Amino acid sequence: MSNLMYNKMWHQTQEALNSLLDKESQKITEPQRNKVIVFQMLATFYIKYVQIFRSMENVYDQIVHPQKRMLIRKILDGVMGRILELKNEMVELELTEFHYFDDILQDLKLAPQQLEVPIPKYFLKERLEVIRGREKILAQILNESELSLPDVKYTVKSMALEEAVKLIQIAERARQGRLRALFMKQIFLQECRAKEIKLLGQRLADTGLAALQIQKVWRGFHQSRKTVKEREEEMIFLGMKPPPLFNEVSAAIIQSEHVTRLRNEVQLKHEQSYREALVTIKEELKLMEGPDIKEQLQDQIRRWFIECRSLTGTFPEYPNEEEGGSAIIFSNKTPEQVIEDILASQEEEEKLKKKKKKEEKENKPKKSKKEKERKVSVKEKVVKEEDEEWKMSPSFFLQLMEEGNSLYKDTWMNKDESWNFPQDYDPEMIKEEKRKELELEIRVQVDELMRQELKNLKLAVNKEIEHPVRGKKGKKQGKGKKGRKKGRRGKKDKDLTADRTIESLYKELVEEGLLIQALKVNLSDYIGEYSYLGTTLRQVAIEPMPSLLDVRQLITLYGILPLGSPEVHEKAPLVKSLLLAGPPGVGKKMLVHAICTETGANLFNLSSSNIAGKYPGKSGLQMMLHLVFKVARQLQPSVVWIQDTEKTFYKKVPQAERLNEPKRLKKHLPKLLKLLKPDDRILIVGTTQRPFDAELQSFCRVYQKIILVPRPDYASRYVLWKQIILRNGGVLTNSLNISCLSKVTDGFTQGQIVKVVKEVLTDRRVRQQSHKPLTAVEFITMMTTMNPVYKEEEESFKNWYAKTPLGRKRMMLLSVNGIKEKEKEKGKKKGKKGKKKK
Repeated sequence: MSNLMYNKMWHQTQEALNSLLDKESQKITEPQRNKVIVFQMLATFYIKYVQIFRSMENVYDQIVHPQKRMLIRKILDGVMGRILELKNEMVELELTEFHYFDDILQDLKLAPQQLEVPIPKYFLKERLEVIRGREKILAQILNESELSLPDVKYTVKSMALEEAVKLIQIAERARQGRLRALFMKQIFLQECRAKEIKLLGQRLADTGLAALQIQKVWRGFHQSRKTVKEREEEMIFLGMKPPPLFNEVSAAIIQSEHVTRLRNEVQLKHEQSYREALVTIKEELKLMEGPDIKEQLQDQIRRWFIECRSLTGTFPEYPNEEEGGSAIIFSNKTPEQVIEDILASQEEEEKLKKKKKKEEKENKPKKSKKEKERKVSVKEKVVKEEDEEWKMSPSFFLQLMEEGNSLYKDTWMNKDESWNFPQDYDPEMIKEEKRKELELEIRVQVDELMRQELKNLKLAVNKEIEHPVRGKKGKKQGKGKKGRKKGRRGKKDKDLTADRTIESLYKELVEEGLLIQALKVNLSDYIGEYSYLGTTLRQVAIEPMPSLLDVRQLITLYGILPLGSPEVHEKAPLVKSLLLAGPPGVGKKMLVHAICTETGANLFNLSSSNIAGKYPGKSGLQMMLHLVFKVARQLQPSVVWIQDTEKTFYKKVPQAERLNEPKRLKKHLPKLLKLLKPDDRILIVGTTQRPFDAELQSFCRVYQKIILVPRPDYASRYVLWKQIILRNGGVLTNSLNISCLSKVTDGFTQGQIVKVVKEVLTDRRVRQQSHKPLTAVEFITMMTTMNPVYKEEEESFKNWYAKTPLGRKRMMLLSVNGIKEKEKEKGKKKGKKGKKKK
């Protein structure tokens, strides 16, 4: 697409954002008590912001103009943060991490796929060189220390020569036997045909009958092929089957990818030229306009001296550098306005003095205690009523979006850009910005000169000598010293590695195996489908199990977006720790690696099995945690992964694991979480297969957000089978019934399905597909050796989650709602009975 098209998209998105901001400001001020209406309002805002975010992210990725990109980035961060704030509000309202918007999507005429929050491409694009540099250093350290990931190699057994000869002989005899059997089969068929000819005799000699028989066979074959073709066309038309060449990449997509690469190159060129222009234009302005600005400022300040002297009879006091100098007085004001302000301030002072005198003369009657008590009771009632009404927590990102929107209206909305066809930087805008910067720099120099000039004027006119007030300066210095001393005493955490470089610490962590290489897995590889029955099940008071795409959405919101953007991480609701709980094989480890891949984060492994025997003792443990979090802060974003985290919080440590000391981190993790600030883009992620073995209270203190990762449902399994077979070189035909596969494999996890597909689709089997298509039986026979996740295990995860703080609140909310519904039903029945008696 062209620059014009992306500019149009930007303008349309800005219009949608402007109308949404107006609606939100109106709706938030309206008091609401009904939670259902409040949730629908928040959900509609959330969905609309997601739509704006999708289009704005696309525009930011492809637009070329550097100054426009700066504004779009500011708005994009605001929209991201607002989405996270709305998500937090919905969680506090519904007391659950998973929400379903089926009815709202239907009203807005949107597909569920349009609800997915995209991952901005600039997370990796802007840090590509840094990430590649770190990967090279990590690979180099791993190779030097011989800790690199081992390549998958097939083991070869040694064999004696006689055994090898026997095997070759057996294989050769089998081959000859198969050829002999095929030869004998052909001879047998020939004999059978000869017998048939003898029995039929002269009837087959008639050419007319023979032609008729051939026609029958051909017409039947031709008609069957025609019906199969028509059936396939009908299925494609109805959308029940993908069209031919659906999975192949078209020429248009290849061309669009080529164009995006070219646009990215142009982006880099324009940004580089913009940075160079910032320096050159400022220097030009300094030479051309610097002396004039200096003269104007001096004349302005001198005029102020004279006018103040003529009006008040004395020279004014010049503001200090700490207060801001002359910029406070002349900020966006002319000398005439400054004089008017001085006169107005004098009049106000006189009025205040008169009022004070009147108040002293007039003694107001004191209020009685009863009146005070009445007022207090009324206030308490109002406070209670206000508490009952729903109020949204203050937003940090609405103001950011409004500022960006107003900047767009002022500068870009109606700007004529016919002269700027290549969409390079605008020099006039740079001049306006740099003039302000230059004026501030020159004002500092002018202030020093004018202070001296004011002293000289006072000496010449009033014969006043200004003595420096030593006492005040001394006090200030003393306070500063005391403050410094207190600060030094207050510091508890010492830098244990102050004499070492980050490179040496990084190398030590890699060699110890605490900093590991993240697998290159995208979040889109976590395949699943939406839950289409969420709202209907909740209406019937049944809590549905979340779908795989709901889990993927939460990982994006809580893990990837805050880690990727420092502006969002500082102001959005802070998530320091995340727990992924679920049966083995549901993709918990994959999600951890996906967070690192999408954000370019470092991965630290503090699992109990990984730290066993490393840095022994209390001092060793303190040093290990210091190293990990120091490097994580310096090279952020970072992810600290604790695999099988239930071992850290064991109720009772098993005898076999006591030597490993799995509970080493139990006391230290809560302290580390408190030390993490909004500036630190560090996320602690724990994964667990058996959360029931851990102490629930200490477990929930460490992990703020707990995400239950379920086994895949039918819809997710159907999509998963399709995608995994295609990715491993399989071909989908009518002989392969994927619906049957999805039904039969109920309870099996994603890991098991991937393992089965890889075992079935060997290189030899992939080559055989042309004459021997895949069938469902091949996959099912391989799955008979695996154990599925039974409903009892799934229920145990549900019951455990119901004991967590959020799960407990959710259960309480459902029970309260159920009691209210029963009371309403009883009231209706009583009303009906009363009517009947009358």
